[in-house]
Amino acid sequence: MKIVDTHCHLNDEALYKDLDSVISRARQAGVEKMVVVGWDEASSKLAIQIAEQYDFIYAVIGFHPENVFDIDDKILYDTLNLYKHPKVVGIGEIGLDYHWTKDPDKREIQKEYFIKQIKFANEVGLPISIHSREAFADTLEILKQYPPLHSGVMHCYSGSVENIQDMINLNLYIGLDGPVTFTNAKTPKEVAAEVPLEKLVVETDCPYLSPHPLRGTVNEPANICLVIDAIAELKQMSKKHLLEVVYDNSCRLFNL
Repeated sequence: MKIVDTHCHLNDEALYKDLDSVISRARQAGVEKMVVVGWDEASSKLAIQIAEQYDFIYAVIGFHPENVFDIDDKILYDTLNLYKHPKVVGIGEIGLDYHWTKDPDKREIQKEYFIKQIKFANEVGLPISIHSREAFADTLEILKQYPPLHSGVMHCYSGSVENIQDMINLNLYIGLDGPVTFTNAKTPKEVAAEVPLEKLVVETDCPYLSPHPLRGTVNEPANICLVIDAIAELKQMSKKHLLEVVYDNSCRLFNL
């Protein structure tokens, strides 16, 4: 069994304080590779540091939409220029988050930094990891205006089944995680059933979004097996075939 957790936050204190144990459990569960995603300058640097320590771990660097309000272009590009490190495989997690940000002016700042980071990724030849929360229409509009030239992933995809084709048209993968296991989550289950297998990757977003029946606990990469079980059931297909295709997708997406 070979699995890639395409979006985890081993750089979060909840996991970093027990890093070796967390990684050991992941490996025992069949997680062969992990992509550690940054959300600001410090977490991006720590993602690289973790990736340097383990040959099967990679880093994605960038600024989450909630972390762009106190930075300037110097901080942005000093951080993004760490892309030259051989273990950096993408720019992220970037995007829009309207759940916490209601102020229209702040939303404009989020859009501005989202666009800057897409353009940067396009210039340096890297895929992007996209965060979109309660902002799907604006996210899609920006992606259509500034298409990611080197692919990317809609992390924790929150769009509808109907929007899957929009993502495919943009050469994006769909990232699915814990919500596909939630008993009351209708849309993520529909998406899991309908998304074309060749456009699917799996992720945990740990330490967040623990899958059922572990909701309310600290999530970790080992728990990705529960996500895979749920998707195989929803797609009515063998776990073996699902794992093979999704593993190849993940390696293609991030050039692992």
